[in-house]
Amino acid sequence: MLDHKDLEAEIHPLKNEERKSQENLGNPSKNEDNVKSAPPQSRLSRCRAAAFFLSLFLCLFVVFVVSFVIPCPDRPASQRMWRIDYSAAVIYDFLAVDDINGDRIQDVLFLYKNTNSSNNFSRSCVDEGFSSPCTFAAAVSGANGSTLWERPVAQDVALVECAVPQPRGSEAPSACILVGRPSSFIAVNLFTGETLWNHSSSFSGNASILSPLLQVPDVDGDGAPDLLVLTQEREEVSGHLYSGSTGHQIGLRGSLGVDGESGFLLHVTRTASSLCGCSVKGLYEKVTGSGGPFKSDPHWESMLNATTRRMLSHSSGAVRYLMHVPGNAGADVLLVGSEAFVLLDGQELTPRWTPKAAHVLRKPIFGRYKPDTLAVAVENGTGTDRQILFLDLGTGAVLCSLALPSLPGGPLSASLPTADHRSAFFFWGLHELGSTSETCPVGVLSEGRGAHCWFSLQETGEARHSLYMFHPTLPRVLLELANVSTHIVAFDAVLFEPSRHAAYILLTGPADSEAPGLVSVIKHKVRDLVPSSRVVRLGEGGPDSDQAIRDRFSRLRYQSEA
Repeated sequence: MLDHKDLEAEIHPLKNEERKSQENLGNPSKNEDNVKSAPPQSRLSRCRAAAFFLSLFLCLFVVFVVSFVIPCPDRPASQRMWRIDYSAAVIYDFLAVDDINGDRIQDVLFLYKNTNSSNNFSRSCVDEGFSSPCTFAAAVSGANGSTLWERPVAQDVALVECAVPQPRGSEAPSACILVGRPSSFIAVNLFTGETLWNHSSSFSGNASILSPLLQVPDVDGDGAPDLLVLTQEREEVSGHLYSGSTGHQIGLRGSLGVDGESGFLLHVTRTASSLCGCSVKGLYEKVTGSGGPFKSDPHWESMLNATTRRMLSHSSGAVRYLMHVPGNAGADVLLVGSEAFVLLDGQELTPRWTPKAAHVLRKPIFGRYKPDTLAVAVENGTGTDRQILFLDLGTGAVLCSLALPSLPGGPLSASLPTADHRSAFFFWGLHELGSTSETCPVGVLSEGRGAHCWFSLQETGEARHSLYMFHPTLPRVLLELANVSTHIVAFDAVLFEPSRHAAYILLTGPADSEAPGLVSVIKHKVRDLVPSSRVVRLGEGGPDSDQAIRDRFSRLRYQSEA
């Protein structure tokens, strides 16, 4: 049993501790013995505490130095709008973007013809061995429009392709390839404008150079994709193979055995044989006399005519466009004819859905009408009969149809991905549009069940190009961002900074290449145009006010392509 002292200690533990502390104060020698006999673990704990606080102090010191002492890199201020003018010049229908100066803002590349360069650079046509006027290539900053580099590149330019891949493991910079007239084949450094290589082309003086410049799988073994240039002389189309890294011609000219009425597209199958109307393997054998690195695809070979070696066509009328659906090599192909268009399986060349009758003269654009679902916007007809069809690429169903009259020769359309996994679409149409009553059930457009909904928009003002913005979450509304009365040569909508700063680039200039005039390169930030934009309602408007609609467009956020 517990004695009296133990029982009291158990009942009143605090009093017991107080009693012990008083006893220890009254006996200092005993206290010193306890300190001397303290276990080493307690001294180790004190060392650990000291090390912890020292580490914490060092961390705080590093944070302070990084935050307040080391200066942060200057982020370039991106202007919302800039404009560059060239007098007595001609602009080309070419526009490319890339981060040339490494400031993480997309920069702009374009071509123009003039007697002399801009005031910032002293190179002239004569300095490069050309007669005046000649073609200049220019790169300007996407942040403020300042010239990054500018130089004469050719007497005249027939084709240009930028960001051509270089050999694996090579330190060679990205390049722009230009096929010039009368007989030049040149590559320039994308970042400095300096010449990488320059050769005379082997094209006949009477041959027309066909678009586009195609990249083919590596055939000379240097690890870089090579180039295929197509030319037409009378009714014969020929192919010329060139090394993508040196520009030297591979073999001789080879006839494709096709006429020039078809579009051209390089398409890669699972076994890596490439076809462009006919087998590139067969073309390589013609120009070099050897089989090359290509493999035969028996299935595709069976679809080529044994005599003409031409691919079977699924198009009604002349082929206007052949487009790869965004995805990996061997993906589907969108075939756009003069009378119909259809999506073909990339491996079987069989239609995925019933061909759609249409009169398509302009290149379609891809985007997302519904979240994460790829769609294609097709311009059906021209002038006052022009309609914009949104089709689900998976089923071919019409998601929406807008009647949007346009002027002849208007700019191409564009799209930008938005943060809600859809896309914002940009179309050019007549300046003044009015609305009439809608003829389809309410809600069909937003649900996207394949119904065909039509809207009629009538011209009521002067004939000027206007830029309209459309987003699938507001299917009854167009937003008129800007209107332009000058001749538009090229247009594109660009995400200048990752996930932010959407803007459009406009190239304007003379319609006649033989009559030089004022050439302008213009950038406008899309968000800054929304507050002063005009809301065009399609059919019966919803309850939202015009300002509420502008606010919704202003709140749109954009995202970079995956």
